[in-house]
Amino acid sequence: MNTSSNAAARVVNGTKIYGEGETEVKALDEVNVEFQAGEFTAIMGPSGSGKSTLMHCVAGLDILTTGQSFINDVSLNELSDKDLTLLRRDKIGFVFQAFNLIPTLNAKENLTLPMDLAGQKVDPIWLNQVITSVGLGDRLDHRPDQLSGGQQQRVAVARALVSQPAIVFADEPTGNLDSITGNEVLEFLRSAVDDLNQTLVMVTHDAAAASRADRVLFLADGKIVEELSAPSSEEIFDTLKRLDG
Repeated sequence: MNTSSNAAARVVNGTKIYGEGETEVKALDEVNVEFQAGEFTAIMGPSGSGKSTLMHCVAGLDILTTGQSFINDVSLNELSDKDLTLLRRDKIGFVFQAFNLIPTLNAKENLTLPMDLAGQKVDPIWLNQVITSVGLGDRLDHRPDQLSGGQQQRVAVARALVSQPAIVFADEPTGNLDSITGNEVLEFLRSAVDDLNQTLVMVTHDAAAASRADRVLFLADGKIVEELSAPSSEEIFDTLKRLDG
């Protein structure tokens, strides 16, 4: 695969094997994929298909057994542990199912915590833009226990955006939320791509959530077996049903 100058992240011939001998599991099998800058990609597939492994290997949380993964044009395989940690801090944003907010800090302090810990200055114009788009301007002095689940997750998403990362990875970001609250968070994720030009990769099992993405990748047995552009929930559901069958 040729280098794509507009790819925020990519994997070239990526294989990930866990265990050995009789216990060997091939979680990823010769995967090639690019995540274009300013695009929202959803990753779906049956349980055990390799979707979380793919996200972890692209995000530098795990290392491929063979092949290469890149953030922009930096090969993660060639970085030391220290440099990989710095790259994750500076170039990658993470949003998980659990909000992972510090209960004793207010929303604004939680937002800027990663940059404060790194001794980096937050760009006030960008911070204001993120706060405005997340719709929490009047809740910044509230601690997590004073916020709803949806508000806490929006703080977590905003925190991932504050460092202006090259790419944000979201792992089941609406998994702990009811459908109305989850919808609010998905609208914000969509607006982060449309209004803030963020690059977003989301692992989800929810067809309605995935339908917010620009494209949906489907994995089965460690391979990308299908790709849909701007699909409806029905198209996604039908594809998942076929793959499960």
